[in-house]
Amino acid sequence: MHKSRESDAIVLSEDEMFKPAETALVAEDDPIYRRLLQNRLENWGYKVIAVNDGAEAWEVLRQPKPPGLLILDWMMPGADGIELCRRIRQKQDDPYQYILLLTGKDEKQDLIDGLNAGADDYLTKPFDIGELRARLRAGRRILSLQRELIQSREALRFDATHDALTGVWSRGAILHLLEAEIHRGSRSHASTGVLMIDLDHFKKVNDTYGHLTGDEVLKESADRIGQALRSYDFVGRYGGEEFLAILTNCTLDDLRIAAERICASVADSPIEVNNESLRVTVSIGGVVTSNRGRDREFLAAADSALYEAKRSGRNRVVIGSCPPSLVFRDNFAESAVVAHA
Repeated sequence: MHKSRESDAIVLSEDEMFKPAETALVAEDDPIYRRLLQNRLENWGYKVIAVNDGAEAWEVLRQPKPPGLLILDWMMPGADGIELCRRIRQKQDDPYQYILLLTGKDEKQDLIDGLNAGADDYLTKPFDIGELRARLRAGRRILSLQRELIQSREALRFDATHDALTGVWSRGAILHLLEAEIHRGSRSHASTGVLMIDLDHFKKVNDTYGHLTGDEVLKESADRIGQALRSYDFVGRYGGEEFLAILTNCTLDDLRIAAERICASVADSPIEVNNESLRVTVSIGGVVTSNRGRDREFLAAADSALYEAKRSGRNRVVIGSCPPSLVFRDNFAESAVVAHA
């Protein structure tokens, strides 16, 4: 970036032109300063929201996606810059907002008061345009670094809770979600459904085509299972070729329909991997309960139903009954077998 002698404007480098524009809020009651700041920032590649008092600034800052770079005048009606700094820091928003405070005050105690209120930097009027630009660029670097940290944190959080191969919830995460749903269902007397889903003859896929092909089959199967569920249901990799699905606010009919939909989604079209067309089917065992109980018993009931589905010929759904300690009302579910054609 360099400064044009003829127009005193800022010329953006090719690299900077392709960076996303930072949105800046300018809160300044003096119309001359406000217009000056708006023009300069727009010339430097910022998107600018300009307001003339603290009340308007606060309304902007309360929006779902407020600007990250804030230039606040110390003295203005509605709410002064110091008050806005305190409100912003009390919200403790993520992502962080960088505050540059403008003022005609130049005593050292004023600087201390502004920084203690939550300002990141301080500029005394009348200010030098070059100094303003340098301070804003420092603020933009801080915001950029913070976004990178947030992205890294979210990536680590995702990796910690999701299966690395399939992208669905990990075993630990899906079991935690199951426990939470059982507790929630107990409080609200809402039914919770569990499906244990196993890929049929998956060992034969690995032995015949290799583990890399097996990995692709697992990924595609996980995608199809997820697409067959409702948007507010959960699916995780329980282990190996076995998946666990949790259906919230789920009746027995809902569970059976969802299970049949998963069977159809996986089996109806072959999975294409490395010029191979592989027919894949799943066996599913499911249970529904509304009572708060031990999740191990809940899982054991679903696993027993899955075992029955595989014993009965695979590529089918078995809906079982919960153990007595988990049944919310008597005779809640009769065991049912549904074969997928």
